[in-house]
Order: sequence, then structure tokens, then C-alpha cells
Amino acid sequence: MSQESTSPAPTRPAKRIVAIDVLRGFALLGILIMNIQGFAMPAAAYSNPTVYGDLNGANRWVWTLSHIFADQKFMTIFSLLFGAGILLITEKLDARGQRAWTIHYRRTFWLLIIGLAHAYLLWSGDILVIYALCGFWVYWLRKLRLGLQMTLGILVLAIPAVLALGTGLTIQNIPPEMVQELHADWRPPAETVQKEITAYRSGWVAQMEARVARSVEFHTVGLLFWGLWRAGGLMLIGMALYRWGVLSGQRSRGFYIGMAALGFAVGLPVVITGVVRNFAGGWTMEFSRFGLGEQANYWGSLFVSAAYIGLLMLFARTRALSWLQDALAAVGRTALTNYLLQTFLATAIFYGHGLGMFGSVERVGQIGIVAAIWAVQLVLSPLWLRRYRFGPLEWLWRSLTYWRLQEMRAPL
Repeated sequence: MSQESTSPAPTRPAKRIVAIDVLRGFALLGILIMNIQGFAMPAAAYSNPTVYGDLNGANRWVWTLSHIFADQKFMTIFSLLFGAGILLITEKLDARGQRAWTIHYRRTFWLLIIGLAHAYLLWSGDILVIYALCGFWVYWLRKLRLGLQMTLGILVLAIPAVLALGTGLTIQNIPPEMVQELHADWRPPAETVQKEITAYRSGWVAQMEARVARSVEFHTVGLLFWGLWRAGGLMLIGMALYRWGVLSGQRSRGFYIGMAALGFAVGLPVVITGVVRNFAGGWTMEFSRFGLGEQANYWGSLFVSAAYIGLLMLFARTRALSWLQDALAAVGRTALTNYLLQTFLATAIFYGHGLGMFGSVERVGQIGIVAAIWAVQLVLSPLWLRRYRFGPLEWLWRSLTYWRLQEMRAPL
């Protein structure tokens, strides 16, 4: 047997599961609907829309529809797929009798490095660091019995919800100075908001103080109270769903129809109720961050995400609008490159080293920018893959993972 046949190597394009690529491309594009707010506006406005910007008329509709149909939904799908991706890689290596853990940890280590560079040099909203850190520990749970894996994933997923509710129920026992800090984070004073705007409208070096501070907060408090558990729990659930054939399009048509119908029937009313109650309650920290106002979308998003998965699996098996499916699959195959491309394009528009429009584009305008970036990625991704096997960052990541330069040119 040749060295080439026994050495670990990335999955060749012809052997990829197209339904997963389509779903990943759909999720990658959808993530930008929410991320654009992080690029364009002060950070607090992401969680509390009353902090900054106009929230009337069309802008309110944009925020409301984005929250109902996008907030946490696409991050959920992407996290599920990350868990499934761990199995896709390690199962192939396990079947060959090779040490899957060496490839997995090398791959995850380099993802962590890429994520750290992204977060501290470009944009503090990076999710790759959290995915990498979760990947270090969920790997060891990949072979659990399917039911146990799903149950454990749900329990891990519940931890941020319990922590948030526990904080809300015991907030009267928290030291007053800490409560004051929580309020300042939830609804920062005008001078804090203006300082952030000034920083991001400045040059790249001047942005560093704000970007590093926010990244450190996200990788400490955000990781311990949310990211480690939300992403990690979803990865475990994603592993179970992949093993069950849900994420690869192997279930029946009726299964996916039921999945979509149930997901929307349960998820949308829950999320919409949360929106109505948050506005009625004035977006107070006690209700909207540490109360039922936060819980509605935290849990409702899971059902809406399930509905999207059901619809996309049905879409992928029909081959309807094949040009769109091919474009989505190309975006999915180059997801890392496209994720960072979104950052490069958005920061060039909003930050001071580019056009410096941070804090000056309302939500309606932000959605227009999202549509323009989608168009760029849906056109460029399939064009790139006509000539090359991988996206440029996928090529780098794989070359580092497998300790050899990958063949870049696509076969004629």
C-alpha cells in the first residue's frame, strides 16, 4: 500500500456530502445578518437594541425580523455542523486505524490561532476561538451512545440559561458595585458609547484598545457564562444528529417536513412572544438579560434552526434551483475563507482604516450591505472552486493540519 493511501488527508471534493455543504453555506451567509450589527454599531446594541440607533419604522422591522429569523439561529446550525465535522474527519481516520486525535488536535490548534488573530487584530466578535476551545473537549465524547450524547448535549446547552436565571433570581444578593457594572454593560452611558464610536472610526492602531478589551471579555466572561456551553452543547447535539442521518439528508421526506413544521410551530411563537414582552417591559436588564426575555430566544432559536435544517435538507434533495444550491455549497466548502472575507469587507466599510462609517448606518442600510456581501460571496465562491480545490484559508488550514502542502489546483 502506498504512502499516499495511508497518510491522513482531507476529504476530496467528489466525496463530500453536498447537503452538509449547502447547509453550511446557508448558515454562513445567515450569520452575517446579526454580525453586521456588531460591525456597524456599538457592541451593547447587539443584545439591547434600545442602546443605539433609530428603532422606529423600517429600522424596527429590520431589527425585529432579524431577531426572530436570524439571532442565534444560524450560529446554532453552524455549531451543529462543527460537531458533525469532527465526526466526518475522525471516523475516516478511525476506519483506517490511524490516530484521529493527532489530526483533530492539530486542526483545532490552528483554528484557535486563526481565531485569536481574527479576534485581536480584526474583529472582537470572532466565534472561531470558542469553537476551537470547545473542539478540544467535545472530541472525547464523540463515541458516546447516541441517546446519551444527545441528552448530554441538551444538559450542557442548558447551563447558560440556568446561570442567567440564577443571576436574575439572586441579583439582590450581588454586591451593589457589581450590579452597577452589569447595568453599565447592558445600557452603557453616552460617553462610553461615544468612546467606542470614536475608537472604531479611527485607524487600525487606535482601534486596538477597544477591540482587545472586548475580545478579552468575550474570551473570559463570555466563554464561561455562555460560549463554552452553548457551542459545546450544540456540537454534541450535532454529532448525534449526524449519526442519526439528519444533517446529511438521509432521513425521509416526511421526517424533514415534520421537522420544519414542528420547528416553526414551536419556535416562532416563543421567539415572537419574547420580542413583544421585551419591548413591553422596556428592555430592562432584569427581564431581558437575566429573565424570561432572554430565555425565549435562547430556547426558541433551537426550534427555528431545526425548521431551517428540515427545509434545507428537502431543498438539497430536490435539486431545485440547482444554480443556487451549487453556489451555497461552494460558500459552504469555503466557509472559513468566506467568514473572514465578511470581516474584511465589513470592517473596510465601517472602521476607520476604511470608510469609517461605524455608528452612522442604520439597520435598513446594514441589511443592504449584507445583501451586497452575499452577492459577492455567492458569485466568487463557485468561480474560485472551478479552478481550485479549496478556499485560500482552507488550503492553509489543511496544509498546517496535515503537515504538507495540499494540492491547490482543481482537476481539469
